[in-house]
Amino acid sequence: MLQGIDVSNWQGSVDWSAHARAGVAFAFAKATEGGDYVDRFFARNWEGMRENWIVCGAYHFARPKGDPVEGARSFLRTITLAGGLRRGDLVAIDLETTDGLRPEQVARHARRWCHYVERHGGVRPLVYTYQSFARSGACAGLGEYPLWIASPDQPRGEPMVPGPWTEWTIHQYSNSPVDRNVFDGTRQALTRLGFHKR
Repeated sequence: MLQGIDVSNWQGSVDWSAHARAGVAFAFAKATEGGDYVDRFFARNWEGMRENWIVCGAYHFARPKGDPVEGARSFLRTITLAGGLRRGDLVAIDLETTDGLRPEQVARHARRWCHYVERHGGVRPLVYTYQSFARSGACAGLGEYPLWIASPDQPRGEPMVPGPWTEWTIHQYSNSPVDRNVFDGTRQALTRLGFHKR
């Protein structure tokens, strides 16, 4: 299994060469949130992952009350300003808050965001979420996208898979001292999920 981590501004400056030496093969860094927030460490993290031959991933923290197209545009623009997508790079939507909306409204927001990124970014997003959130119906219609499941209470590589999915792609199995993930496959298989020039 490939080892991975995910980071945001909460981690501050990340020593990517140390993570690479420790066996980290892939990583996700927070890029944006909602319609206008950009993580101030994203460009530095994107460059650090790239320089250390770590499979690069970027994620967007969804705010369902906002405009999903605006959020998707901001996300893709932020990645472009940081150097852009290269073959095999990964993207994801972090779906874990309702902003007080009904589950079906949250799911609609996420579907529109994913469709926009897939059409205009040329890459199919992963969906990061957790068990109870998915079971609420807030992930309806997202089963076509690879699942990145937060399940720290399950053994590494053995998460429970909520509907609408039937299998997991990435398992976030620990969140201390940094979020840790596994992908049950090769680097080549992981990058096949990522960006490919059309």
